Amino acid sequence: MVSIEVMPCLAMPSNFARSSLCWAVACMILAALLDVVSGGAWAQAYPNKQIRLVIPFVAGASSNDIIGRALALKLAPGLGQTILVENRPGQAGNMGSEMVSKAVPDGYTLLLAINGPIAISPSVYPDLGYDSTRDLTPVALIAKVPYMLGINPQVPARNVKELVALAKSKPGELNFGTTGSGGTPHLCIELLMSMVGMKMVHVPYKGGAQTMTDLVGGQVQMYCSGYSAMVPLVKAGKVRAIGSATLKRSDLLPELPTFIEQGISDFEVGSWIGIMGPARMQQPITRRLYDEVAKIMATSDMKSYLLSQGAEASLMAPEEFGGYIKAEIVKWAKVVKAAGVKPGAE
Repeated sequence: MVSIEVMPCLAMPSNFARSSLCWAVACMILAALLDVVSGGAWAQAYPNKQIRLVIPFVAGASSNDIIGRALALKLAPGLGQTILVENRPGQAGNMGSEMVSKAVPDGYTLLLAINGPIAISPSVYPDLGYDSTRDLTPVALIAKVPYMLGINPQVPARNVKELVALAKSKPGELNFGTTGSGGTPHLCIELLMSMVGMKMVHVPYKGGAQTMTDLVGGQVQMYCSGYSAMVPLVKAGKVRAIGSATLKRSDLLPELPTFIEQGISDFEVGSWIGIMGPARMQQPITRRLYDEVAKIMATSDMKSYLLSQGAEASLMAPEEFGGYIKAEIVKWAKVVKAAGVKPGAE
């Protein structure tokens, strides 16, 4: 029961004006209180049915799907409801992301948000059916997937400085493999080339497995990719790691120096994974979801599990995550424009 006492409005020129203003103030106060009360009611009632987590990629095709399913299993007990994982692949993750952006914002349809469809696609796809910052609600960033640059051992370079010097001495002769135009592996090299002023040939593939096979075989000379795929080949001597595209050395291969340590300032490239919902989700629901995610991310089990999948725990609250997304969109828009990137397979 909410009671409201409206104080008399004094020093008004007329009784009518005074009563009108008092009524308007009362309505504003009542509306604010009702919003708080209804928000609290939403939070208390939520969730009271099954939640759907949409993963915008093929089931089992990447660590994104594996991590998303693990998170869903760990979230369910804390929320007191089952979480149905639904794969909605298509157009490099854009189709599933668009579907969630158009869902009812009641907290029962969530998106496993990946940097590609959220931060890169807005610059690559001119007719994207959603706006990452307008049509989706940030809930939490949960992990970053660090990238590293690996080269074929036959390339006569032992570090980033030597690779840059080699590429500049042979402009257009070195090549690099990627998982397709506009993907993170592609933009990693494009960013590097733009920062140091070198030119190399882009060789796009339809997936990471074939790219890695040809890197080992020497058909392509370098590949920027996540640690999970690259580290086993580095340890086997089939690929030479020359730089970590992270702000600090990764626990996944701590002996590998960063690009920053090697003189390429502010060079950070990688994928990231988070949770988002449709726009206009109730703030108490967003907070409830974040709090449950934060509890999971604080456990050593989850941190260890993420490392086993080539990812590192990196928790951000909704407001910070939203700002991070905006900065990522701006960062990659510049790279996409400079390189003239067009949509392609990922």
